[in-house]
Amino acid sequence: MNALTHLAIIMDGNGRWAKLRGKPRTYGHQKGINTLRNITIWCAQNHIAYLTFYAFSTENWSRPRTEVDFLMRMLKKYLLQERPTYLEHKIRFKAIGDLKKFSASLQKTISNLEQETAEHTALTQILALNYGGRDEIARACGHIIQKGLQGDMQTLIAEYLDTARLPDVDLLVRTGGEMRLSNFLLWQSNYAELFFSPVLWPDFTPEHLQEIIALFNQRQRKFGRV
Repeated sequence: MNALTHLAIIMDGNGRWAKLRGKPRTYGHQKGINTLRNITIWCAQNHIAYLTFYAFSTENWSRPRTEVDFLMRMLKKYLLQERPTYLEHKIRFKAIGDLKKFSASLQKTISNLEQETAEHTALTQILALNYGGRDEIARACGHIIQKGLQGDMQTLIAEYLDTARLPDVDLLVRTGGEMRLSNFLLWQSNYAELFFSPVLWPDFTPEHLQEIIALFNQRQRKFGRV
């Protein structure tokens, strides 16, 4: 059985799920919150230490303004309403990405939840917000240059990534049928096992995840070895 310490998920298919039902894309995003909650609780109960969701990318700002505004409101509402879930299940919350572009109010909500759950140990749930893998690496290199640091560049970059002190990704799952990484955790997924599920995110269940993990455990992870 392969060790599964860090699971990463690209939550794709909300808009298509809503369109199939004759609903606006925002309806799919709302339904996707239920899936996020269910998967998070399942992982906390099944001893997965780190769970990272791709929630809002640096490219998502190019979506229609009405959808972006809705996503910002939904994110703040989620963080406030799900607080009891984090507390009940002892889940630590962490955000990665360039958060400076968010409103001061949203940044404060993110910071408050991070601080309140900092000592929780059942699971660390990480939301990638205004996140892009290339942007993250570029920001890390910028810090290194600004500080005039010298040494092994790979080690330095790893220390200045948003995920510093977090383990690399073991298993990366994308729902919705698309088969690409979309600029998500490029550095951290260098030896991750990749799975692409045709299931749209609002329909994705812990049972689907269990099936993927069973397949993950059948794979032989070589890490460059023979």
